[in-house]
Amino acid sequence: MLDKNTLEKAFTTMATAKAMATLYEDNFKIVSKYVHATSRGHEAIQIAVGMQLLPQDYAFPYYRDDAMLLSLGMQPYDLMLQLMAKKDDPFSGGRTYYCHPSLKDIDKPKIPHQSSATGMQAIPATGAAMGFWYKENTGLQNDIEPKPLVVCSLGDASVTEGEIAEALQMAALKQLPILYLVQDNGWDISANAAETRAQNAFEYAKGFNGIEAISIDGANFTESYLAVKKVIETIREERRPFLVHAKVPLLNHHTSGVRMEWYRDDLEEAQSRDPFPVLMQQLLDAGFTQQQIDNQLATALVVVQNDFQKAQQAEDPQPSDLFTHDFAPTPITEEVGERNPEREDKVVMVDCALFAVEELMKKHQECLLYGQDVGARLGGVFREAATLAQKFGDERVFNTPIQEAFIVGSTVGMSAVGLKPIVEVQFADYIWPGLNQLFTEVSRSCYLSNGKWPVSMILRVPIGAYGSGGPYHSSSVESVLTNIRGIKIAYPSNGADLKGLMKAAYYDPNPVVILEHKGLYWSKVKGTETARVNEPSEDYILPFGKANIVQEIWEQETAETITVITYGMGVHWALNASENIKNQVEIIDLRTLYPLDEETIFKSVRKAKKCLVVTEEPTNNSFARSLAGLIQENCFKHLDAPVMVIGSENMPAIPLNSTLEFTMIPNVDKVRIKIEELLNY
Repeated sequence: MLDKNTLEKAFTTMATAKAMATLYEDNFKIVSKYVHATSRGHEAIQIAVGMQLLPQDYAFPYYRDDAMLLSLGMQPYDLMLQLMAKKDDPFSGGRTYYCHPSLKDIDKPKIPHQSSATGMQAIPATGAAMGFWYKENTGLQNDIEPKPLVVCSLGDASVTEGEIAEALQMAALKQLPILYLVQDNGWDISANAAETRAQNAFEYAKGFNGIEAISIDGANFTESYLAVKKVIETIREERRPFLVHAKVPLLNHHTSGVRMEWYRDDLEEAQSRDPFPVLMQQLLDAGFTQQQIDNQLATALVVVQNDFQKAQQAEDPQPSDLFTHDFAPTPITEEVGERNPEREDKVVMVDCALFAVEELMKKHQECLLYGQDVGARLGGVFREAATLAQKFGDERVFNTPIQEAFIVGSTVGMSAVGLKPIVEVQFADYIWPGLNQLFTEVSRSCYLSNGKWPVSMILRVPIGAYGSGGPYHSSSVESVLTNIRGIKIAYPSNGADLKGLMKAAYYDPNPVVILEHKGLYWSKVKGTETARVNEPSEDYILPFGKANIVQEIWEQETAETITVITYGMGVHWALNASENIKNQVEIIDLRTLYPLDEETIFKSVRKAKKCLVVTEEPTNNSFARSLAGLIQENCFKHLDAPVMVIGSENMPAIPLNSTLEFTMIPNVDKVRIKIEELLNY
């Protein structure tokens, strides 16, 4: 038997959640404008978990967890502001659905932003637990007692997601302090368990050595509370992962837009497992009177009705509210430090990045590096992490499994607990499994949390064709990335820019992708010697959004002139292609694809009056084509010819054979011919 205070608090919360669900149904026409879900049937396990979390803990609830949110101290009014997408919605400012929380209150567990939580949230949540693991293993963690933990809440149908397996694998491998709470109501949407899964989450977890799992009746509050209490105490003390499989009924619609009567054939059986009368009986058994219970029910109803009326009258967002918090403000706005100090030898591009990371790790203990093969044994397939693990230890520089989704998405949780992860996808061709996390979790966190949870991370991506890499090691992917709003993208052409942008990315509170051309790493490709530089000083920082005029011309009255807009390897093609006509060809190195230095681009094009955009990507539907359209739109009255684009052939992949690769991608000769064509237009 639980103590009376615990039972009373739980019952008040459950009565409130039930009253809210009833009120939403009774006012369906009012609240159905925006989609919402309900916790009816799930309340007991949600409240049992929420009541035992502390302000130092991190919670990742899913979209059915409004009873859990109430148990954390949220008020019905708070949730209703989100229900009706109001301006003062404490989670997102009216930007996202009901029960999609993000919270950073001092007196409550921290809730980083997450998407609609159909499995994707397991990776960011596990990243937060890995952040605790890192801090505790490196002495960064304050002496917080009890020690913090992470709760990741999931519906059972989401456990079939592949990204769940990546999260569980890492939790088991690293022995992370995380509780995976799986609420199993037997349904996906209209598909039931028999149709969609070979086993439940409890059975599935047995395949992950190192995760302890239990299965409980999640509709019984006392059983749930006591079981969770034991699990949480163990996690706090022993720092290892658990999975709690809670069997619950779903007593209301999947969401307001998917009605249970359309597809459910088990409603009578589900109703027989309602946790509400079970908890009511537990109160009676503990000595509460029926009158006391009725008074609590009446009080909850009044609170819910009053909050509903108040929420309806709350202010809606203004049109101007659309344009806030896409990015957190960055302190890096000016170029500082010495870019070109006198050195005995020039440094290759890959080493400039290596030295930048080493300097950052020496200065900032919250900086760590992980990815495939970056650990001590190899130091990266391009030696871009060579010696770092030996210098900083296996907790700060470590290998991950082949899990691009985890590598990318874990940075959300890592950043949330105060770390600055630098992670790597081994080749641009391997980024595709990580795009779900990059798009859904990383890029939208700042905007959809209304500025509370920007994701501070750096994702390094070796890119481009080099040395007959074939179809799985040669691709250019910048057009996909530039279509993801909420991330910044660098694509440097030389070591100085790479080092300066790496430093800027570290001090930027937003997510940054740095595309690093493999063919420039060591300047082994003929004509790329200028990628080698005198290594900039340790304090050199280059802000994003500042293009570089690498070859400047004067405005001329009679001679035909052209601006070449490019980045990465394209800079070297353009420099070599224009070697004999330098006074006619201005070359702009973008350095960052987002933010884009439009001012420098437009000024150059208006001066030269002709423009060629050079890219390594196939040109159809590309970033380069989009940039050409932007230039045409803004510089049309100054142009003497259409803006042209040159890139790779529009084929599905880059072939392995060197002749076919050469035919596929641009080169100096192809760019020279295009420049001459445009000059003679």
